[in-house]
Amino acid sequence: MPSLNQHVMSRRGFCLCCMAATTLAATGGWLTPRQAFAEARNIVDLIRDDAAKAPINVHKLRGKVSILEGSGGNIAVMTGADGKVFIDAGITASRPQILEAANALSRDPIKHLINTHWHFDHADGNEWLNAEGAAIIAHENTHKHLLVAQRVEDWDFNFPSSPVPAVPSETFSSEKIMNLNRSTLHLKYYGPAHTDSDISVTIPEADIVHCGDTYWNGIYPFIDYSTGGNIDGMIKAAEVNVAAVTDKTIVIPGHGNPVSTRRSSWLIGTCLSRSATRSRSSSSRAARSMRRLPLSPQRRSTPSGVNSSSPRPSSPDWFTRASDTPCRLDSLAVTAGP
Repeated sequence: MPSLNQHVMSRRGFCLCCMAATTLAATGGWLTPRQAFAEARNIVDLIRDDAAKAPINVHKLRGKVSILEGSGGNIAVMTGADGKVFIDAGITASRPQILEAANALSRDPIKHLINTHWHFDHADGNEWLNAEGAAIIAHENTHKHLLVAQRVEDWDFNFPSSPVPAVPSETFSSEKIMNLNRSTLHLKYYGPAHTDSDISVTIPEADIVHCGDTYWNGIYPFIDYSTGGNIDGMIKAAEVNVAAVTDKTIVIPGHGNPVSTRRSSWLIGTCLSRSATRSRSSSSRAARSMRRLPLSPQRRSTPSGVNSSSPRPSSPDWFTRASDTPCRLDSLAVTAGP
């Protein structure tokens, strides 16, 4: 199998990104989604296997907040007298490494867990963290998705419903404030973006924002259309993230280098926007070309290879379904940012 340092730079980029969580700073050749999927026996199982062996890297920030990197998405941990607060749960196979890293931060019990969305690399550890004593809170759509079986088409994987202890016991629809460990945690729903369940967690006293998977640092993000994600929502979320922070804010992405900045989040948002614009322009040109072709009525109504009974994606989302070559982040590095 090709090196895990090789990244799938597309909406399916999630697949190798998670397996390469400890080596994302390295750059190698790109794999197309087709190549990556041809090599992989099962993406979800590969990620879980890798998490069982991967070390957990600890990044201490400020305000008693640290990041645990190496088990799926980036996990934030706040310590204090009210008990540890986890933001995302990582992958169950990493439980021993996560506990060791968290206990090295403090001996406070684990009392709270916030899921930024429903995906397994952020919520797979819900059950064991609940067994440790954590009450789980998330957006109502995360609760909905974990309660029943889910299919993610791009991973070709069916997730069973979660056991009851892994399902959030407290939910909200728009915003929620939590006062813990002498800090304020502001939970806010983005609307449909990466999925339809994404939230941010802001800790103003420490000037830290966890963006979940609405922000992938240096990596073109995966968008889960199967559970309500869409490119326009991701662009809006990127705009919200940039507007909510300053140059001094520590921005925690769902994936990629876990200690990030406003500038880096702006680059990803700009990349998404430019890719969408370019793809829509290409789609428009292709549509005009198709209209000029002398097609028979039968061919015009049902193009070759297309099942006419299948739903067609709305035009704003075509580019992520058709293109494996999003904009290059390095081409934006010299562009004036916010």
